[in-house]
Amino acid sequence: MVKKILIVSVFIALAICLVSAPVIMAEMPSADPVSLWSYITKDSPYSKWSYWPDHQGMQLSRAPHGTLHRVYVNDRALNSAGPPLQYGSIEVMENYQGESEELNNITVMYKAYGYNPLDGDWYWAKYTPDGKAISHGKPRSCIGCHGTRAKNDFVVVHEFK
Repeated sequence: MVKKILIVSVFIALAICLVSAPVIMAEMPSADPVSLWSYITKDSPYSKWSYWPDHQGMQLSRAPHGTLHRVYVNDRALNSAGPPLQYGSIEVMENYQGESEELNNITVMYKAYGYNPLDGDWYWAKYTPDGKAISHGKPRSCIGCHGTRAKNDFVVVHEFK
């Protein structure tokens, strides 16, 4: 009897997730560079978001992200109890070059429902500071590096406990 209740409970939880994911995503931008840039700069400005609790403020960085970076995460990412992150999670990294702390580019990870199931459903974008897309979609370089952290849902700078 307990086993049957457990199976039914798991089935119900899965059904709720499958039904609610498209509704959540309806509030979010589409997985394209123009919509995403507009969302993170106008609709929900990323500079007002929080940091990961274990990755606050300006941090040392490494290639290809420059010498320093600052990572912002939206509430969906921040409130994810662990991997996988909630659909609609966004991580924005400001990438700085040199000691002058000059903003070089902005890279974005966006968890978009059904976008790329083989690689965690992440949509990737890299922008100039004024919002011109340099690359976007499923860049092999992004997936290759972040894929080493697939068990952490491709998030490199924060460790889920």
